[in-house]
Amino acid sequence: MFMNTYREMARVATSLNMTFGRSFDLCQSSLDSRFSMRHGPEQKGNSMQLNDVLARIDTDINAATDRLLELLRIPSISTDPAFAAHCQTAADWLVADLQSLGVRAEKRETPGHPMVVGHVEGDGPHLLFYGHYDVQPVDPLELWDRDPFDPQIEETPNGRVIRGRGSSDDKGQLMTFVEACRAWKAVHGTLPCRITFFFEGEEESGSPSLVPFMEENAEELRADIALICDTGLFESRVPAIMTQLRGLLGEDFTITGPDRDLHSGMYGGLAMNPIRVLTKALAGLHDETGRITLDGFYDDVPELSDEMRAQWQALGFDHAAFLGDVGLVTPAGEQDRTPLEQIWSRPTCDVNGIWGGYTGDGFKTVLPSKASAKLSFRLVGQQDPEKIRASFRSYLEAQLPEGFTVEYRTEKGSPASQMDVSDPSFEAARVALGEEWGVPAAFAGCGGSIPIAGYFKDILDMNAMLIGFAKDDDNIHSPNEKYDVESFHKGIRSWVRVLGALT
Repeated sequence: MFMNTYREMARVATSLNMTFGRSFDLCQSSLDSRFSMRHGPEQKGNSMQLNDVLARIDTDINAATDRLLELLRIPSISTDPAFAAHCQTAADWLVADLQSLGVRAEKRETPGHPMVVGHVEGDGPHLLFYGHYDVQPVDPLELWDRDPFDPQIEETPNGRVIRGRGSSDDKGQLMTFVEACRAWKAVHGTLPCRITFFFEGEEESGSPSLVPFMEENAEELRADIALICDTGLFESRVPAIMTQLRGLLGEDFTITGPDRDLHSGMYGGLAMNPIRVLTKALAGLHDETGRITLDGFYDDVPELSDEMRAQWQALGFDHAAFLGDVGLVTPAGEQDRTPLEQIWSRPTCDVNGIWGGYTGDGFKTVLPSKASAKLSFRLVGQQDPEKIRASFRSYLEAQLPEGFTVEYRTEKGSPASQMDVSDPSFEAARVALGEEWGVPAAFAGCGGSIPIAGYFKDILDMNAMLIGFAKDDDNIHSPNEKYDVESFHKGIRSWVRVLGALT
């Protein structure tokens, strides 16, 4: 899972109510036939039915938590072949649980770990819910306060938490939707619309089987919209829908100059040092204002809409506290952009690693033959990874002295994803989330890359709505992972409200 750490974000300003309220009023008048809101007496009746489901969730929360603990006991670590059988067990567990709700569910084998696919027929919109049942390895085990696969409810100064590997990423989040469907079915006898469940077992190991599976089963999986529960809350209390995700391009390269390492006493000053060439090229990638200097880099970067900028400004993000928490003071990005714009909607170029020459103890006075670096570009809008790659390589090769060469080791890049928030389902879901959490939900950007959202768009031509309830201190991918009981409970209630809003 990729989840941004929005630490030290200030409380949501009162003006957010005005901004979002106006946009909801405008949106409500243009809802299409797929996602119609309730009005008048029908709205009142629908609210009463919704309240019955919410009450059922409250009554059943202990049993729901026990079911989650049962799933968490399965060590479904996808990266380690020694746990392959446990991944099968987790898939079987989910199939059986879905079948207990009347879902037509089955385990689908892949070259790696299996997919779980389930279908419920119904009227109205067709929703697809995605989650993943695999988890990260638990190393270093000695830093855990308890067995990571012996989950328990713990009392902490900040409330009750579910402690165990996968509690937040992503079994706890996945089960919020399943439990919402369980409560709805218990109250009404049927689910509110047509639903496809799609659970993956390789997300934590790069999803090698995901794209081929989606391509081979595109007609079966295609729905009106995808729902993904693998993200988190702002400042651990404000619900959000991620609407734009940055793409990613990596470049790993080595510059070679002389055919061997050279004695600096004999060649220093006369022979060009590859590290000098490399560092000069890297330094030239940004100008004094923080802009990236590559030709054509900003050609396909859209401007943020006034409405979205107003929403983000209303969040009152404290960039000084955000940077101060990691020991920094001065922002380094584009000076004419706000901090949240830089994190969520602007492209980046960063050096992730650099090496060359002798780096052991003491000194070895050589001019190295080679110098290497790893770079990553976060992409936005319609930026084409291959176009950016070509621009970077053209720039780099122009910096090489005669006789120098460069070798590249790269993987395919991924473009950015931007959801169509003019689809009224987004505003309906945003309002529903705010009703549950007591603060207006936000349309947010995401500084990282979540490939599955892009796959839904590219392969199935579907928008994806990313809604999650994790908190910044959940320790995902780290020892002592946890998921707040409140996140689990209110997450279930949130999905019921979203289902009610979309159907």
